[in-house]
This record gives sequence, structure tokens and C-alpha cells, in this order.
Amino acid sequence: MPKYQFSCDVLPHYLPEQSAPEDEVYGFAYTVTVTNTGEVAAQLISRHWVISDARGHSEEVKGLGVVGHQPLLKPGESFQYSSGSRLRTPTGTMHGSYFFVAEDGERFEAPIPMFVLDAGHAAGPDGASGSRVLH
Repeated sequence: MPKYQFSCDVLPHYLPEQSAPEDEVYGFAYTVTVTNTGEVAAQLISRHWVISDARGHSEEVKGLGVVGHQPLLKPGESFQYSSGSRLRTPTGTMHGSYFFVAEDGERFEAPIPMFVLDAGHAAGPDGASGSRVLH
């Protein structure tokens, strides 16, 4: 098992109530679960997202912590949070990385795999979403 390693699972979904397709505004929410799969406790310090729409327009978002938190995660522990984004097209992608500082002072990044934001695959009546994570 690697000493410094985190996994990131993302579940995105379309928010029709926060969208106005006639104005080219599409709202999405996503829930991220960050899990320490390494051997050393580490604190999530900052995030870096790249958000791209179907026209190739990209926006970078950087900031401290996630939703106001900088969780310290011991091996095997997870932190889950929800956030959102808006696009000018009905589909797009997001990916990025988290910056961590381990208990022993080591600094490292954990990648956030690319995932798809897709207004055409809104949640069905059973709540299941057609959104998907790209690996």
C-alpha cells in the first residue's frame, strides 16, 4: 500500500430547478467522497478544479479546503461533501486535484478523476442518475 494515497469518488447530478436552458444556464451538484487509502494521516489543505463545457471553454477554480473544511483523515477514513457548478452548455466535464499535507510533513496531491456533467441524463423517478465517472 502506498504511504500517501487518497481515492476520490464523485457522484454528479443535474439540477433542473437551478437551470435555465433558454438562458444557457445548467446547474449541477456533485457529491465527493475522499478516502485515505494510504498509510499516513493527512490533511486536505486545498482544491484545484478544471471545469469545461461542451464548447471547450474551461474555468479553473482554486481555494482552501472544501466547503469550509480542511479535514484530517487517518488511514481508512473518509470525508464526504456536496457542492455545485454551472455550465453554459448541457454537458461538460470536471477534474482536478486535492493538495494534502501528511502528519509526517510530506506534501502531495491526489488526483480527482474526470467526471461528466450531463443535463440529458437527469435522475429518473427512482432517483438513479445516468451521470457517469470517467476513469
